[in-house]
Amino acid sequence: MIEIDEYGLTGQGRLRAGINLGNVLLVTGTSDSGNPMGLSPAIAAAIARSLGFSVAYCTYPSPGAVADAVDEDEWDICLIAEDPKRAETIEFCGAYAEIEATYMVPAGSKLARLEDVDKPGVRIAVSDRSAYDLYLSRVLKHAELKRAPGLKAAFELFRDQKLDALAGLRPALLENAESMAGARVLDGAYTAVRQAVGVRPGNPALAKAVKRFVSEAKSTGLVEGMINEFGQRGRLSVAS
Repeated sequence: MIEIDEYGLTGQGRLRAGINLGNVLLVTGTSDSGNPMGLSPAIAAAIARSLGFSVAYCTYPSPGAVADAVDEDEWDICLIAEDPKRAETIEFCGAYAEIEATYMVPAGSKLARLEDVDKPGVRIAVSDRSAYDLYLSRVLKHAELKRAPGLKAAFELFRDQKLDALAGLRPALLENAESMAGARVLDGAYTAVRQAVGVRPGNPALAKAVKRFVSEAKSTGLVEGMINEFGQRGRLSVAS
């Protein structure tokens, strides 16, 4: 008979955490044991400790892949950006960090402001099923999104097909701009991508515990300390 603990888990003292490897701001490396390192894995490990569990990482190449696994019983918590579409199948328990999303444009572009981008004929490269792809899919009225599987592929699509803009997170776009002469990142942000912790629906005890942890981790300075520890100050901010 499978034993179920007070949080509705059957992992025999382990909390399985779904981690997106596709965001280099959140996963910055790999330990000698092969586990992911960075803000997201550290948050997951801290949640596990707060519940009296060890952590087991379940890694995925993209946030979409993490979300797709919600029905496969592969993870107990996941750490991806919250979004209304994802919230249809995942119960989000609070955001712990925010990242500005904006556009990069090529040399000589006439696009100077965020509001210039959503015009007929403008083609925007974007990482498929990223949080900002989901957001832009809802709000853009005229511009056309051109999707690629991941950040690197989206940049290559933008460069090779000479598209009008590249959508992304500001820190990553600033790095991209350094490798492309004359490219510039537009001021402002069309949204703030909120990195959150989610659980599978139907587990109120775990959801309540995770919500309490996220709230306390922000108010006590734990999240801010982790952001600094992993060298992401100025790139990530504590979610409001």
